[in-house]
Amino acid sequence: MLSMPREEDLRRIVRRSYADLAGPTKRGVGCCPPRSSPRVGFEACCRAPYSAAELSKIPPSARAITAGCGNPVALTEIRRGQTVLDLGSGGGVDAFLAASKTGRQGKVIGVDSTPEMIWRAREAAQEAHRSNVEFRLGEIERLPLESSSVDTVISNCVINLSPDKDAVFREAFRVLKLGGRLAISDIVISGSLPKAVKNDAKAWASCVSGAIGEQEYLNKISGAGFSNIQVKQRVAVSWKAIGLAHSQGKKRQRPIPSFEIISEEIVATKPGKRPA
Repeated sequence: MLSMPREEDLRRIVRRSYADLAGPTKRGVGCCPPRSSPRVGFEACCRAPYSAAELSKIPPSARAITAGCGNPVALTEIRRGQTVLDLGSGGGVDAFLAASKTGRQGKVIGVDSTPEMIWRAREAAQEAHRSNVEFRLGEIERLPLESSSVDTVISNCVINLSPDKDAVFREAFRVLKLGGRLAISDIVISGSLPKAVKNDAKAWASCVSGAIGEQEYLNKISGAGFSNIQVKQRVAVSWKAIGLAHSQGKKRQRPIPSFEIISEEIVATKPGKRPA
């Protein structure tokens, strides 16, 4: 029986998976495994929610390595001159889209723990001459930003990957200004994950094992201090694996029960008067 992987092992395999996604072969890891993958038939985290007009504002090299499950930029008003933080910015898709709204007077900061992703995002920013976008290497549980320094925090299909989601929401609350907004797209589950999946580090990197129930997720946001928490959209997908991904020795592989994975878009506010 597999035991729950250690936190450092989870972080390591997530970084490795997204390093592969950022690499020249782009092997379709992370939230978007290839359709031929024997592991999952999971499409909610790979839908393309961006309009043609939005895609035109994103450098092509960044669009090539996206792995999101929604469009957090569309969930909240981002005004010119504001500062936006993108948690788990990856190749920079949402950061670049947010930067088109802040204008040159504003700034977008992307934070990601995968050096290869940071390198690719910085390269895309340089090629597209985007001076109002900055990418920093760091963990979203320990953000390399000052307190009360950003107007909006966005995130796209990343918080489910964190082994310490409470810390993520506490950090998002800390760096937001009074009245600042949180706008996230992420994965939650309905029902219970089988132990074989829950304890599979690779399934964690595929946005499955780390997902928690909706109410628990919302409670964590509230527990960090946020108010006016709203679920704007739910997209549910039935997910059935054809068998356990790991070997059972000579035993026949047991089927994994059905459960539901839900892609949700959520907004919340840090209490206080938002600056004019």
